[in-house]
Amino acid sequence: MHNKALPILSGVILGAAAISLSTTAIADPLKIRISSPAVETDWHARMLTVFKDELEKTSPGQFDVNIFLNASLFKQGTEPAAMQRGNLDMAMISAQDISKQIPEWSVFTAGYLIRSPEHQQHVFHSPLGQQFYKMVEEKMHIKILDVGYLGSRELNLRDDKEIRTPADLAGEKLRMPGSKEWQFLGQALGANPVPLAFGEVYTALQTGAVDGQDNPLPTVQAAKFYEVTKQIVLTNHLVDAIFLSMSMKTYDKLTDEQKQHVQEAAAKAVAFNNAGRIADEQKLVQFFRDQGLKVYEPDVNAFRQHVQEMYKSSEIAKSWPAGVVDQINAIQ
Repeated sequence: MHNKALPILSGVILGAAAISLSTTAIADPLKIRISSPAVETDWHARMLTVFKDELEKTSPGQFDVNIFLNASLFKQGTEPAAMQRGNLDMAMISAQDISKQIPEWSVFTAGYLIRSPEHQQHVFHSPLGQQFYKMVEEKMHIKILDVGYLGSRELNLRDDKEIRTPADLAGEKLRMPGSKEWQFLGQALGANPVPLAFGEVYTALQTGAVDGQDNPLPTVQAAKFYEVTKQIVLTNHLVDAIFLSMSMKTYDKLTDEQKQHVQEAAAKAVAFNNAGRIADEQKLVQFFRDQGLKVYEPDVNAFRQHVQEMYKSSEIAKSWPAGVVDQINAIQ
């Protein structure tokens, strides 16, 4: 009897072990919810699908990525707080968002500092850029995965008054996002900035509640602002960035291998976004001219000098780390 019981007992043990291994192997995928105010056709909305697809290739079955566009999950600007609370896993946040909690970051909201998309990549992939990323990780508990090019911001006006210098913008009601950094930039350009949510801009331009708005050319096209404006002034006043970021509460759940895959997926998504945006900007000038808009360059040097002088004497610049502007300027 004793000999007959052994196979039964060992079978029970082996069966239990098999159930345990099976349970481990079919662990539920980690849910990742990404919120963005971007419209579906915009490059920084489409890059999120690249991120999702890349993770499915490198980590099959390990992630369940859900993308929410058009601010359908969280309103624009509320994403950092949602990630900090653990209510949101990922978002694309701006330097303006970050500077609300880390004043040193306001240096990246300044006009005419970052020179080009290439310079932007070099700055944030440099030791200096990594120091700024570390600030966000330590003070906001948000992990910046990579920086994406949001476009070079231009002026888009509903009247046809020629703009050559900041003095020509006097009295122009220029829609800018509501933060003090955005409002200051509008003032530095010479305009009268008006805070207004992005979703209200088209109607405000249509009715004359505002005289203009500033955005990168692909956004002007995607939001169809060209339908209610007459000109685009190529000031190139801000080479804008968007930071693909993850809550540390989510990031800390990942294995080392998963972290690597997430980082690689972010890099591919950003590369897709940047290539698409740069190509779009190069061909959109002609598109807007074909729509009947005037498109021209003003005296950019006059704008640059005026804007930089305004920043140097501002309260905003007092929070910048000593020598940081020179360090950024020195990065090629």
